[in-house]
Amino acid sequence: MESNIKQPNLEVRSKNMIEIDGLKFKDLNNNGKLDPYKDWRLSPQERAENLVSLMNIDEKVGMLLINTRGMGLSQKDKSKTSHNGVLDEGIVEKGESIFAITKVMGTTHTIEKMNIRHFILRDNWSPAQMAEWVNTMNEVCEGTRLGIPCLIASNSRNENTEFIFGMNDAAGIFSTWPGTLGLAAAAKGDIKNGGDASLISQFAQIAHDEWDATGIRKGYMYMADTATDPRWQRTYGTFGEDPAIISDIIGRIIDGFQGDSIGKHSIAMTTKHFPGGGARENGFDPHYKEGKWNLYPTPGSLEMYHLPPFQAAVDHGTSSIMPYYSMPSIKKSVVQQFEGEDIPYEEVGFTFNHYFLNHILREKLGFKGYVNSDSGITSKMSWGVEELSEAERFAKAINAGTDLVADTNDIENLKIAINNGWITEKRIDQANVRLLTEMFALGLFDDRTYVSTDLAASTVSNPANWEAAYQAHKKSVTLLKNQNQTLPLSTEKMAGKKIYVEVFHKETKRAASYTEKARKECQELEQFTLTDNYEEADVAILFLNPQSGAYFSATPGLLELELCENKTVTALDGSSYEETTLTGMDHLREVAESIHSRGGKVIVSVNITLPWIVGNVEPLADVLVAGYDTFYKAQLEVMAGNSQFVGVLPLTLPASEAVIAVDETGNCVSRNDVPGYDKDKYMPEGLEYAYKDSDGNIYKLGHGLTY
Repeated sequence: MESNIKQPNLEVRSKNMIEIDGLKFKDLNNNGKLDPYKDWRLSPQERAENLVSLMNIDEKVGMLLINTRGMGLSQKDKSKTSHNGVLDEGIVEKGESIFAITKVMGTTHTIEKMNIRHFILRDNWSPAQMAEWVNTMNEVCEGTRLGIPCLIASNSRNENTEFIFGMNDAAGIFSTWPGTLGLAAAAKGDIKNGGDASLISQFAQIAHDEWDATGIRKGYMYMADTATDPRWQRTYGTFGEDPAIISDIIGRIIDGFQGDSIGKHSIAMTTKHFPGGGARENGFDPHYKEGKWNLYPTPGSLEMYHLPPFQAAVDHGTSSIMPYYSMPSIKKSVVQQFEGEDIPYEEVGFTFNHYFLNHILREKLGFKGYVNSDSGITSKMSWGVEELSEAERFAKAINAGTDLVADTNDIENLKIAINNGWITEKRIDQANVRLLTEMFALGLFDDRTYVSTDLAASTVSNPANWEAAYQAHKKSVTLLKNQNQTLPLSTEKMAGKKIYVEVFHKETKRAASYTEKARKECQELEQFTLTDNYEEADVAILFLNPQSGAYFSATPGLLELELCENKTVTALDGSSYEETTLTGMDHLREVAESIHSRGGKVIVSVNITLPWIVGNVEPLADVLVAGYDTFYKAQLEVMAGNSQFVGVLPLTLPASEAVIAVDETGNCVSRNDVPGYDKDKYMPEGLEYAYKDSDGNIYKLGHGLTY
């Protein structure tokens, strides 16, 4: 051991300190001895191995589960809280909520009696309140037999987006950047202009500082999935369809959040969803049974398009990998190869897939961390192993290489699997060592158990962070069409002219509140004369925020990508139903016609959360802009010419329904497993995949105009 090692600043709240050779250590099991796991001079792995040797089977079982945990502030019945309202002690009966797959006990019981130490935070209170909650959770942990702390994970918190459980649980508290597609659009634009993707590195560093100060030390992010099937609803959480830029971004994000290696100020990352969720069967998502298949109809697609970002994640040392729920389809796939070897298909979800997790992820890609399942793999999303009992599903997943099972507190079924001898204790120990090595490396047993609530508040409120995020919003804005140089709306051009601003959405209430917000932000610019009567306006700026599908349930037919209202479509069973992705289409046309009748200009901004088919709106627009959950004010500034357009499309927009048509056997005319920029290689003669506008611009990956 080094003799001049620096004493960490240790804090205990219920246990004692011990002093050896003038150095202090936490006596986490109060035995008065310096067990190796308490010795901060030893390596994380040495400490983890020692701790596992001291744990009983119940403590080992609890370590293998991660469970959503609410804060006391979110508990409406304050009698069901403890520690001055900080911890939620409410009991939720099985089936009462999507989190209650089994009975959910209160926080203290879950820590002390169930021995669970990994928790997902989805609540979104202030940074100081979150930090206090993390501290209180760890205070309870410290009081247990071995004093094992807890690790708090979260999905991403730094993008501007509407709430979607499981993906964007929280937004608006931490510095708020454009959506991930917007980050990719800005980074690709910088690269196109001769720069690099350092904007991503800046984003990751700032977000890291905010998470670190708050005590949330594990990120369920980001998506390394290459978006290839245009109807996949989760496209909005990806970095687009270009494996090269996704790989660059994922590497920079891991470097920014984790650093060179996991350390006391790292945010340990869980990169998802191995081996890539983009190769969907016509867009259906594996959160429901209609989407349980990944299709690989194209030779070489898995190795060429889907695995490179995961190789980048492994190369940059991602702490853990999350496999997808879906399973590879033998019937609708050709044999894929990796490094010259045929990949055998086992039709089970990737969390249960021994070959993918061990041979490809660990042996071929060189992954050294742990495998963290997606939520609900032993209950609702157990594709390919539905006939097994829940205990057998635990065994199948853990024996396949999964170390941490997500969003469950089902210790009973995991213990059944162990007691029946379906999982060896050696395998349980291996998973525990992997999980605890991360916790030791993060300093959770030492000087990073507790965080400063004041530092959490001041770090997140730092104006420089928010300004950097705002600059990224401006850079993300993408100019698709600019007929007759309508933009920029310079002061000279707009002299004596009036602007009308309106936001369209699928939900009329949201459209009204968003319109109010957009108009307020337009007034704040003090560059335009605003009117709320489009019939007297010279220019209309119309923000379109279309929505399609749901996260946890399939649409009756294929996911709708046209911007449409009350459109009659055919369900998979042959019946008819109506789809709306944007309410107020007739009104939108009225506004455009009114403006054009007076020789005015119409500017349309489409929020690209999916690769929308824009044929119903592009002809109405003199200018077409793409945003990606981008602030209205940032878009208005770029339209006004205060900043240059930088962003380029991170994915290809389809030309029409014809290029994504699905036949009666369920086969799509364009390949599900191939990105938009390469789909023309496989299209029938006479069909071109990318949208072409009235000016001849082609809305393909990388398209973006400047002034």
